[in-house]
Amino acid sequence: MPSTANTVSHLTEPASNNDLARPQIIDDFIGMYQQLNKDSLHLLNQVYSDEIIFQDPLHKVEGIEHLSLYFANLYANVDHIEFDIKEVSCSHQQAAVFWAMHYRHSKLNNGQLITVEGMSQLKFSDKITAHRDYFDLGSMLYEQLPLVGRLIKFIKNKASA
Repeated sequence: MPSTANTVSHLTEPASNNDLARPQIIDDFIGMYQQLNKDSLHLLNQVYSDEIIFQDPLHKVEGIEHLSLYFANLYANVDHIEFDIKEVSCSHQQAAVFWAMHYRHSKLNNGQLITVEGMSQLKFSDKITAHRDYFDLGSMLYEQLPLVGRLIKFIKNKASA
């Protein structure tokens, strides 16, 4: 498991000299994900606009209501989740947040911890209006399934040999 030296909680502290221009909404976004679970989905309203467009390798959803439902389904069987923020880069009303997600799901990887690295591209004004996640869906999901996972790992090994 990657070091947790740069966990989300460290990024909710005052910004360093490198981060002086980071907008508050980005710190709020990071802080929200530190607390987010199936029982705290109401926090989505604090950082996302009502017209949010959210996309990840699985789905594209539009609107805060659809996003809340999507997250409720994603988090329903998640036993544990935390985000380790690696780097944040901001420019005019855009940000890139590089992270590692550590989670446990009762039906994946025999309930053992799974780590997936990824990046979130955010667009914002006073709230986040667009959020696109980039990550390896295979390492998050397919490789964690009993039969499919072995097949994908076999194919990856053959391809890299």
